[in-house]
This record gives sequence, structure tokens and C-alpha cells, in this order.
Amino acid sequence: MTTASARHILVSSEAECLELQTKINAGELSFDAAASQHSQCPSGKQGGSLGSFGPGMMVPEFDKVVFNEDIGVVHGPVQTQFGYHLVEITARD
Repeated sequence: MTTASARHILVSSEAECLELQTKINAGELSFDAAASQHSQCPSGKQGGSLGSFGPGMMVPEFDKVVFNEDIGVVHGPVQTQFGYHLVEITARD
């Protein structure tokens, strides 16, 4: 079974998500710092780390990104029932 590791930042608006993504991509803010300062998910305290998981363990919108997109790139905004996410895939086997 394929597994992946990822980290994410969860915010309530698409605008905030895009602003954080711009700052991370420009090197103004690290992903870890953005997660700990802005994420509404408890994982923010660990830099947004979600650990390892398999397909179907996360919501479908999240799985689609994690199991199909490039590793090491900040993807988003990804809208789910919880809000807007920035997602970085850290590994996939």
C-alpha cells in the first residue's frame, strides 16, 4: 500500500491561505513558523506535521493532492470541509 507523509497549514479563508503561500515561497516565512503561528489545526504546534498515512485516511480533497502531486512543493489552497489548507508532501512510498 502506498503511504505518504505530509504537513499542512489550515486557515479559514482562501485569501489568508494565498498570502501565507506567497510568503513561504518567497522565503519570508518558513513552513514551520507559518504552521505554528497561523494554523487552526493542533498539528500546527508540530510544524503542521501529519505523520504518515495511507489513501482514505484523510478527506478526499487532501488525498488527491498528497497522492498525486509533487513532493517538496507547497500546494494549495486546498479547500475541504475544515477550511483552506496549504499542503507540503514530505515523502511518499
